[in-house]
Amino acid sequence: MQELNQSAVTEFILLGFASSPRTDPLLFTFFLVFYLLILVSNNLLITLTLQDTCLHTPMGFFISVLSMLDVCYTTTTVPQMLVHILSKKRAVSFARCVAQMYLFLLFGITESWLFSIMSVDRYVAICHPLRYKVIMNHWVCLLMVGIRAAYGVVSCLSYTFFAMRLPCCGPNEIDHYFCEVPAVLKLACTDTSLNDLVDFITGFNVIVVPLSLIVLVYVNIFFTIMKIRSAQGRIKAFSTCLSHITVVTMFAIPCCIVTYMSPGSDSWSNSGKKMALFYIATAFLNPVIYSLRNKDVNRAFLKLVGRGRAPE
Repeated sequence: MQELNQSAVTEFILLGFASSPRTDPLLFTFFLVFYLLILVSNNLLITLTLQDTCLHTPMGFFISVLSMLDVCYTTTTVPQMLVHILSKKRAVSFARCVAQMYLFLLFGITESWLFSIMSVDRYVAICHPLRYKVIMNHWVCLLMVGIRAAYGVVSCLSYTFFAMRLPCCGPNEIDHYFCEVPAVLKLACTDTSLNDLVDFITGFNVIVVPLSLIVLVYVNIFFTIMKIRSAQGRIKAFSTCLSHITVVTMFAIPCCIVTYMSPGSDSWSNSGKKMALFYIATAFLNPVIYSLRNKDVNRAFLKLVGRGRAPE
C-alpha cells in the first residue's frame, strides 16, 4: 500500500494557518500555552484519581482513561502544529502522515465509545444503586474499555487502509493543520466513492451508534429520576449526569458529526478546518468540567496541595 502511494507522492505539505511574521509568534504562544494547560490539567486529574481512594470508583477510572485519551490525541497533532507554525518547511513524510491519521482516529474512536460506557455507568448507578458495585466491578470496567479499544484498532486499520490505497498523483498540499482523512482524500486523483461509503459506515458505527446508545440510556435514566419523590433527590441524581452530558455534547456534535458524517470529501471546507480546533478545546475543557462539578475531585485536589483533611 505504501509503495504504491510513495511512487507518486513521498511527502505532504501541511498548509496549516495563513503564514504571517506578525501572527506566527502569537499563534505559537497561544497553542503552546493551551497545550501545556491540557497536559497539566489532564495529568493532574489522572494523578488525583490514582492517589485518592475516594476516586477509586468506576467513574473515577473512566475519567482517568478519558484524560489519557485527551493527552494522547492532542499530542499526536499539537506538537507538530507548533513546529510548523515557526517553520517555513511544513513537510510530513508519507509514513508519518499515515501514522498520524491512524493514531488520531484510534484515540478519537476509543473516546467516542468511552462516552457510551460512561453513560452505562450512570445508568447502573441511578437505576440499580444497590447492585452498582457488583455490576460495575473492576474487571467489568477493564473489559469494557479493552473491547472498545480493540474495536477502535480494527476500525482505524480499515478506515486508514481505504484512504491511503488511493493514488495521490497530483498536488501534495493538505489544507489542514495535521493529516486527517477527509483532508487527505481531497488529494486523490481517482474516484473516492468507495472511500465515501467507508467514511459513512465508520462514522455511523463510531458516532451514531454510541450516541444512540447514550440517548437510550439517558431516556431510561430520566424516567427513573422522575419517579424519585423528593425534588432534592431528583436534582441530586440529575447533577451526577450533567458533566457527562456536557462533554458528550462538546465532543460529538461539533467535532465528530460535522467532520466525519459529511457526504463526501468535497464537503471538507474551511468551516471543517476551523471545527477541528474543537479537538484541542475539548481536551482542555473535559477535566475542567469534571473537576468543577465533582466534589470528590475538588476535595482530592485540596488534599494534594495540603489544604484538605485526610478522610477519617
